[in-house]
Amino acid sequence: MEDTFLQMGAILGLAAVGGFLAQALRQPLIVAFIAVGIVLGPSGFGLVVHSSEIELFARLGIALLLFVVGLKLDLHIIRTVGPVALASGLGQVIFTSVFGYLIGLLLGMSHVTALYVAVALTFSSTIIIVKLLSDKKEVDSLHGRIAVGFLIVQDIVVVLVMIGLTAMSQTGNDAELGWQAVQILLKGVLMLATVALLMRYLLPGLLHRLAHSSELLMLFAIAWAVLGGAAGDALGFSKEVGAFLAGISIASTSYREQVAARLVSLRDFLLLFFFIELGASLDMSILGAQVGAAVIFSAFVLIGNPIIVMAIMGYMGYRKRTGFLSGLAVAQISEFSLILVALGLSLGHLSPETVGLVTLVGLITISASTYMILYSHPIYERIAPWLSIFERKVPHRELDSPLDWQRRVDILLIGLGRFGTELATSLRERGSRILAVDFDPELVRVHTREGYTVHYGDAEDPEFVASLPLQQVEWVVSTVRDRSINKMLLHALRQQGYQGKVALSASNRHEALIFEEEGVDRVFIPYVDAAEKAAESLAPTNHKSEVTRPPAGENL
Repeated sequence: MEDTFLQMGAILGLAAVGGFLAQALRQPLIVAFIAVGIVLGPSGFGLVVHSSEIELFARLGIALLLFVVGLKLDLHIIRTVGPVALASGLGQVIFTSVFGYLIGLLLGMSHVTALYVAVALTFSSTIIIVKLLSDKKEVDSLHGRIAVGFLIVQDIVVVLVMIGLTAMSQTGNDAELGWQAVQILLKGVLMLATVALLMRYLLPGLLHRLAHSSELLMLFAIAWAVLGGAAGDALGFSKEVGAFLAGISIASTSYREQVAARLVSLRDFLLLFFFIELGASLDMSILGAQVGAAVIFSAFVLIGNPIIVMAIMGYMGYRKRTGFLSGLAVAQISEFSLILVALGLSLGHLSPETVGLVTLVGLITISASTYMILYSHPIYERIAPWLSIFERKVPHRELDSPLDWQRRVDILLIGLGRFGTELATSLRERGSRILAVDFDPELVRVHTREGYTVHYGDAEDPEFVASLPLQQVEWVVSTVRDRSINKMLLHALRQQGYQGKVALSASNRHEALIFEEEGVDRVFIPYVDAAEKAAESLAPTNHKSEVTRPPAGENL
C-alpha cells in the first residue's frame, strides 16, 4: 500500500511539473502527460509499471470522457451551421481514411494495420480545439461554430467505429457471421430503446429531485456514467459506447450544463492516468524505428486535413479565410485516436509498434497544430494569396444577405456584445444611422430580426474591412476589447485610406494610452467609464469641496 501511495505521489508530482512546462510552452497537457509517462516508464526511470490501480483510473477517465461527449452532444449546433458541418466532417473522415490507408500500404503495412492507422488519423481533439478557440474568443465565430459542428460529427463517427470493432472481435467463422451481426443489431436496438425510455419517463424527474443537492447530483452522474459503461460492456459493445449513451440519456435535461461543468475536472484528472499509462507502455527502443513513418503521417495530417476542409467549404460557397481557420481544427489527431489504437491492441489487431507510431504522430501533430491555431491569423495573412483556389468568385454562403451600400450610414459599429448593443440602441434613439458588424452568426440573426442593419464579418479580416462602405461613414467604432483585433482593424482602415474618425475600446488605461498615441480619436474603457459615471452619481454634490477646501479661518 505504501509503495502504491508513493507511486501515485510521484506520478502526480511529475505530472504537475510537466504540465507547468507545457503551459509555459503553450502546449496541451496531453503532450506533457505522455512525456511524463515515458520518463516514468520502463524506457525511463522505471517508476511506473503495470498496476491495476492506474489501469482502473485510466478506464474510468475514458468512460467519463465519452460520457461528457454524449452529455454535450447538441445536434442544434450542427443544424445552426447548416450542411457544412456534416459535409466537412464526413468529407474529411472519408478523405483521410482513404488516403491514409493508401499511405499505410505504401509503407509496407498490412491491410488491417493500415486501416486502423488511417481511421485513427481522421479524428481531431474536440477538447483541445474548443479550449484553444475559447482562449481566443472564437467559439462563437462562424469558423468556430463550423469547427465545433464537424468535431461533433467526428465524435459520432468514432463511437460508431468502436461499436464496429467490438462487433468484429466477437465474430467467429463465416458461418456464424450473419447470426452474430443479427445479435449485435438486436442488442443495439435494445440498448437504444432502453435509453429512449429512460430519457422520456425516468431521468427528468429523477434529476429534478437530485438537483436539490449538487453533491448528490454529481454522485449520480458519475455512477450513471460508470453503470452505463458496465451495461455497454455486458451487452457486448464496450464500456466507452455504454458511457457515451449514458451521457446522451441526460443531454436533453436542463441539468446537463451543470453536470458537464462539474465533471470536467474529474475527467481531466482521471485521463491523466490514461496518458501516463500510454506513455509508460511505449518502448522507445522500437519507437525510434517509427520516426520516418510518423513524420510522413504527421505531414499528411497537418497539411492534407486542412486542405480537404478548405476545398469542401470553398465548393459550398464559404470564403477562403473561413475555410482556412476552420480547417486548422483538423490539423492534429486526438485522444480518441490513441484510445482507438489502444482498443485495437487489446483486441489483438495491432502490435505495440503501431500504437507507438500513432502516439508519436499524436505528439507531433498536437504540438504543431497548437501553434498553428494560436497564430492562425498571422499565418493566414502570409499565405492568403495562395488560397484563392479554395474560394469561389462569389462566396455566396457569407453573402446571402448583402447590404444596400447605397443607404447612408453615419456610424460603422464593430461588435454587438452587451456594450455594443447598448451603444447601438442609444445611437439609434438619437437618430444616428448605424451599420453594425459582428462575427457571431446568432447575434447577427437576432439583431437583424430586431430591425438593426447588421452584417456578419470579422474585424481582423483586411479583405472584409475593404468591402465596407468606409467613404460614407463618419465614425468607425469598435466595442471589442481585444488589443490585437483593434490594432489590425486600425491598420486595415489606414490601408484603405479611411479619412473619418475612429473610436476603439480598451481593457485598461494603459491600452487606451497606446491607442491615443497612435492617433485614435476616442477611446472607450467600458468598465472604467461606467465606474466613473456611477461614482459621480453616488458621490455627494458637496463632497469635493469638503475635501479640497479648508474650513473658514484655517490656514493651509
